[in-house]
Amino acid sequence: MSPESRTEIVQTLEDGRQQFVETVRDLTEAEAQAHPQEGRWSVLECVEHVTTVEERFLGRIEKAQREGAPPVNREHEAELAARVKDRTMRAQAPDFVRPTGRFQTLAEAVDAFHAVRGRTIGFAEQNAGELYSLAEAHPRFGPLNGMEFLIMMNSHVLRHAAQVSELRAELRK
Repeated sequence: MSPESRTEIVQTLEDGRQQFVETVRDLTEAEAQAHPQEGRWSVLECVEHVTTVEERFLGRIEKAQREGAPPVNREHEAELAARVKDRTMRAQAPDFVRPTGRFQTLAEAVDAFHAVRGRTIGFAEQNAGELYSLAEAHPRFGPLNGMEFLIMMNSHVLRHAAQVSELRAELRK
């Protein structure tokens, strides 16, 4: 892995964190817990989901096999990043990552997201030289190397940043 790639994935993860947190900044607790449309998650539920998914994904990549990873494929990385954050195709979250009311406040949820994203960034920094040799599969996207897995994780956060932006617009009509 080139030094640029190592720095780039860490910067990508940091930028994703900043973008996600920006979308929830200055919301009141009432806004964070509101459901502007029936059947859609609240902002607080979105933050809980993103945090839960990041925790699960981080746990998986930390235990990833160190052999048998798909080869470096920059086109696949770019396609994966675009596909995951694309909200034109709705996806149903599996039950085990659906919001359960784990956090009482938006601040508590955002703090938990910050903590897990910080651990993800630390993992990327500490394992930068091995990311392309890590092998982990995703049920929807198939076999991924560690870099692709981190890209997918970040794009998932960006997908929900877009969802939170949509919710904010609904709340402020």
